[in-house]
Amino acid sequence: MRFQMIHENYNVSNLEQSIAFYGEALGLTEKSRKSAADGSFTIAFLTDGVSGFELELTELRDHPQKYDLGEVEFHLAFRVDDFEAAHQKHAEMGCIIYENEKMGIYFIVDPDGYWLEIVPTRD
Repeated sequence: MRFQMIHENYNVSNLEQSIAFYGEALGLTEKSRKSAADGSFTIAFLTDGVSGFELELTELRDHPQKYDLGEVEFHLAFRVDDFEAAHQKHAEMGCIIYENEKMGIYFIVDPDGYWLEIVPTRD
């Protein structure tokens, strides 16, 4: 028996704002979308166009309050081929929330408070 990771879900308060953020910050594009017949939710699947892994963003119509992310002790990591350019872009966007220079990584935060780790490609 073999399992393969296919997606991770984040609930978001504004789907279009989140799709725009992930597109600008990480180059993700929308691959597909599903909506409930009654309009109670909309799900967008984002892809990096390289791997088979997708980020599932879910907007719930009847959830107006901010999501409780606990202590934010979870994150999704992205490897980037041009770490310096990515860092500059994210600094310009104002979304860098934490840097660990000793480890050579940093984290950005999306509009809903989810942390995303940025890791350089290493030989």
